[in-house]
Amino acid sequence: MGKWTFLKVATIGLAVYGTTATTSYAADIVGLITKTEGNPFFVKMREGAQAKAKELDLDLRTFAGKFDGDNESQVAAIENLISAGAKGFAIVPSDSAAIVPTIKKARDAGLLVIDLDTPTEPMDAVDATFATDNFKAGELIGEWAKGTLGDKAKDAKIAFLDLATNQPTVDYLRDQGFMKGFGIDIKDPKKYGDEDDARICGHEMTGGAEDGGRTAMETLLQKCPDVNVMYTINEPAAAGGYQALKAAGKDDGSVLVVSIDGGCPGVKNVQAGVIGATSQQYPLKMAAMAMEAIATFVKTGEKPKPTEGKEFTDTGATLVTEKPVEGVPSIDTKEGLKLCWG
Repeated sequence: MGKWTFLKVATIGLAVYGTTATTSYAADIVGLITKTEGNPFFVKMREGAQAKAKELDLDLRTFAGKFDGDNESQVAAIENLISAGAKGFAIVPSDSAAIVPTIKKARDAGLLVIDLDTPTEPMDAVDATFATDNFKAGELIGEWAKGTLGDKAKDAKIAFLDLATNQPTVDYLRDQGFMKGFGIDIKDPKKYGDEDDARICGHEMTGGAEDGGRTAMETLLQKCPDVNVMYTINEPAAAGGYQALKAAGKDDGSVLVVSIDGGCPGVKNVQAGVIGATSQQYPLKMAAMAMEAIATFVKTGEKPKPTEGKEFTDTGATLVTEKPVEGVPSIDTKEGLKLCWG
């Protein structure tokens, strides 16, 4: 195994990071493309890819967009990898549908393309998908919230802090998973916002960020001052939403806060009572598995197969809470902190 160095390359509109092997041969180039650079989920994903690529003697090039939803940068990253002669790459798409034509171009050029976390539309636009079952992750927190409220669930007032207006797959799957778990009738299975349940206060976009979560919740509190459940797309949005609740004097436990991610800051917020329950996912595992799959493809031509009974490889989701609900499997924060990231 050769000596490894870290290379950082700046390009217009595109954050690019790479690890290169100074060996006596040209290592196979592989890629990792995430939505953004700084989100702890993607940081951990990058760490997993880098460690596995080093182990497998792969030349890893990693890329990140400037913001969640930055499809243009992801297109540029794929073009970069095609030009570099990469063997394959893993991607967390910012726009599940808009990226598909460029992915097709990469596959036509012979690259193995693995989707991580956020399925493309359609899902078979890639060779394989390694992801949390986002619908199941949402369903777990929905079941927990419903079970925690008991009889009060029928009169709940729910604020939805979602991701983005284009509703990427991870966004609507988590949102609608929560609805199913809570007992809300889902209409169109590929979008939210068309439901007619009176318990829904509204949907506001957060960009998956703390400041976006605060602004979204401030808006929803004006529409629904008697809110008692706050669903959030991820834990940074939950932290921001909680700030808005606190400013409104609603940090007294009267509002159940649920989320998805399982990062260390989020699990600590469960421990502190800011978040009631979160569904934990495993980004390092996703990225490491993707690097292994590309290495196998290079050696044998074999493509990864999905989990039995599913269209994708399920990398797991576990409910983390200090207040378990009967019938909803969960772990406590002590165990969650052993498995968290960020």
